[in-house]
Amino acid sequence: MSLTDLFDPDSIAVIGASKTSGKLGNDAMANAKEFDGPVYPVNPSGEGAVYGYDFVASVGDTDADLALCCVPGPATPDVIEECGEAGVGAAVVFAGGFAEAGERGSELQGEIRSLADDYDMSILGPNTAGHIIPHRDLFSSFVPGFDEIESGDVAIAAQSGGVGVTATFQLDREGYGTAGMYGLGNRVNTDFDDVVPMLDDDPETDAIALHIEGTDEIDGAIEAVDEASTPVVALKSGNQMAEFVQAHTAAPIQEYERYEEAFTDAGAVMADSMTELLDGGRVLAQCPQADGPNVGLVTAQAGPGIMMADYLDERGVNFPELTAETRERLDDILLGFTYDRNPVDTGRPMPEFGDVIDAVGRDDNVDIVLVYEIFEHSLGYPVEELERLVADIDKPVVFTVAGPDEALADDRERMEDLGVATFDTPERGAYAASVLAETSR
Repeated sequence: MSLTDLFDPDSIAVIGASKTSGKLGNDAMANAKEFDGPVYPVNPSGEGAVYGYDFVASVGDTDADLALCCVPGPATPDVIEECGEAGVGAAVVFAGGFAEAGERGSELQGEIRSLADDYDMSILGPNTAGHIIPHRDLFSSFVPGFDEIESGDVAIAAQSGGVGVTATFQLDREGYGTAGMYGLGNRVNTDFDDVVPMLDDDPETDAIALHIEGTDEIDGAIEAVDEASTPVVALKSGNQMAEFVQAHTAAPIQEYERYEEAFTDAGAVMADSMTELLDGGRVLAQCPQADGPNVGLVTAQAGPGIMMADYLDERGVNFPELTAETRERLDDILLGFTYDRNPVDTGRPMPEFGDVIDAVGRDDNVDIVLVYEIFEHSLGYPVEELERLVADIDKPVVFTVAGPDEALADDRERMEDLGVATFDTPERGAYAASVLAETSR
């Protein structure tokens, strides 16, 4: 079985396509129409065209290699068989009512698996929100608005379609796109051990974010994470309420500790929330790998800086003593009421704030540079100083911003373009620094 037709199809059939707004087959067509290749709306009852594409009566009348199945669960085995006979290499099955729904559903899922084996087809789902790969203009989902998601550098592989959708829109709201979102659903024959290696080989994916409830292929998932050279952040849910979990994606109940131990041994990071999952992915995608866990913290406001220091200290992150050379340089810059050790606090934004960051960033004892500053219109952020710094040092720089969103947007975008990862709360910035520290060990 190859996943090529799932990840990089030449043509798409939408089976069960519809002209009726609000129907699954219409929503799937609304996304599929963005594809830069042939799209075939398949419906024997369809007349005319939908979104400019003429209806065809059967998938056998197409040369599609990816099928989006917008039909009810009981009709799915027949559709998969028709796809197999037509030479379709991959299918996305949106419908639920399979292994998560009891004995009859399990039988239906077994039929799909058997047919997929017979025809050597890759199946995403069933019970999935589909997948999107924005840089390929591939939006194989029924979720409205997915066709507007921009390309990014973090790929999301989520067992729950709802988690994948929510994570994708969170990245979108915060101004970041995604390298791809893959809703695995019931994992009939496409599981984490299949998707992670494909994402690891994808040049557009600089970090992989995993949401896992449980999988029968746990050993394969662990091996895939262990062998991946692309950074991985994982969120394990479904640790309680077995009946609820199994009624969702038919996931087996598995201990959190097994994933935590295996993934962290493999160099991955465990997240405790969706925001941590995405922030961890972002900072690993944007920043160079740290050479060690030593953080140099520079703040223009002591209160948030203390919160960040507390957070990092609780996670065992080091605050090294600055070198004599750095201390001497800081003494020439800072006023007497500031704190010039590590953390370094300037008391408020100041014209020389960029010079302070530069001094700490160049310190030989510092592996990771973490900054907190409130935006001031008269000063802006020290982008020019950061540009010189990141050009000269191969260290990650994390900048935590605060201020009116529109006012700081341009500086924030310029910092992101430099490879400086930005976050908007003390906890998020500190978490990002802790991820860099953890993956350096």
